[in-house]
Amino acid sequence: MDTLFYYIVYSIVVLAVCLRILFKTTSTSKALAYMLLVIVVPLLRIFLYFSFGDNYRKKKLYLKKLQFDHESYTELKRHLIDYEDEILSRNKERLSYFGPLANYRKTESLTSDNNRVSLLINGESKFSEVIKSLKSAKNHIHIEYYIFEDDEIGNAIGDILIDKAQEGVEVRFIYDDFGSSKMSRKFIKKLKQHGVEIKAFYKILFIPFANRLNYRNHRKIIVIDGDIGFVGGINVSDQYINCGKNKLYWRDTHLKIQGASVLNLQYIFLTDWNFCSGQNIAFTSKYFDFRILKETYGNQLTQIVASGPDSNYPNIMYTIIQAILLSKKSIKITTPYFIPDRSFIDAISIAALSDIKIQLILPGVSDSYIINAASNTYVQELLDIGVEVYKYEKGFIHAKTMVCDDYVCFIGTANMDNRSFDLNFEVNALVYDTQLAKELNDNFEQDLKVSKQVNKIEWERRPLSVQLIEKLVNLFSALM
Repeated sequence: MDTLFYYIVYSIVVLAVCLRILFKTTSTSKALAYMLLVIVVPLLRIFLYFSFGDNYRKKKLYLKKLQFDHESYTELKRHLIDYEDEILSRNKERLSYFGPLANYRKTESLTSDNNRVSLLINGESKFSEVIKSLKSAKNHIHIEYYIFEDDEIGNAIGDILIDKAQEGVEVRFIYDDFGSSKMSRKFIKKLKQHGVEIKAFYKILFIPFANRLNYRNHRKIIVIDGDIGFVGGINVSDQYINCGKNKLYWRDTHLKIQGASVLNLQYIFLTDWNFCSGQNIAFTSKYFDFRILKETYGNQLTQIVASGPDSNYPNIMYTIIQAILLSKKSIKITTPYFIPDRSFIDAISIAALSDIKIQLILPGVSDSYIINAASNTYVQELLDIGVEVYKYEKGFIHAKTMVCDDYVCFIGTANMDNRSFDLNFEVNALVYDTQLAKELNDNFEQDLKVSKQVNKIEWERRPLSVQLIEKLVNLFSALM
């Protein structure tokens, strides 16, 4: 009788969870994967579903953030909408068939053309610029990172933040509680004691531990005095600096932006700050000096695109797919993690079958065997449709970039995977500029020199045992 009761309760629980998965999971592949896990290994996988699989995009917590962000942006938009109309009007030829991208119903991804954008290759290039810019701060410093370690470079930046706070500069610092787990309490306490306001984004607690672990802030943003900004793939850690001390060469890409697009980075930071701090920093002229719209920093047409659980749509994924489908000549992609959904693969397939040259650089050496195995399962399909796939061999390539038709450039924090497209808080910069595209293309060509092109015949002849492992891992790729 006890056994019968157990099976009845078990069946009801499994049925209830499967029904919840069906109603709450929009992706068919994810729904199937979770239902398979729940049925085959019930207790552990039921826990994992509620921990990692439940979609919190529409949860009350984020609804509050969405509501506040919308109210803040409505006020900001009053100042910017006329400006963008003017920008689009005078840049019709420059935007040509591409755009602007990410302009869905005139969201916060506004376009501006008075920017000076500098490409920063690897940590040794980025951090010298960051330190110089931080030291120039007069009003405020806003800094937001997924990984921030209190090693040599982390302490160097921390000391500058303290010095600036002591000078009266407002310093606000957001770190991701999971990504920055190596950052010591001693370091955090030191910053607080010397006037730096520092907050963990969505702090991990024991009870809601797992879902908070799943929805992380993967953004890397610095805003200085409202007109200097940094965004890209490079976190704050010594491992990103190739100075001879690290065993693994780290290849990455970042941007420094001066001009009106920094207002968008400022908006993203302040909405994140108000969310994780519980404060209500007003969007005043102190942080949004609209005189920046009239000044001339450069002429590079730029958009900042953000997405995550706080956005209604996967804006970054939509923007990337739109650019792929609008391309006419070439697409060059670099990404450390490649586990895309079907819509991305379909877009690549359509472009490749339309005789557009597509080149993709993936890591030869990865920091995750499982992710690398899952990525490999997509390589065969890409090779079959004529995509040139390369494996980077000099070290670990962590750059997240795309160049379409030698004109539209993507540099940011988002990988080409489900996690970046749907789960994490991410931010990308789009730059419509032939000069920046040339610089990115030149670096892409340099990366190709230390990469090995994947040969279709050799790839097909890989040991069946390796292919089997990859295919088994890929069964759960929708959950990665």
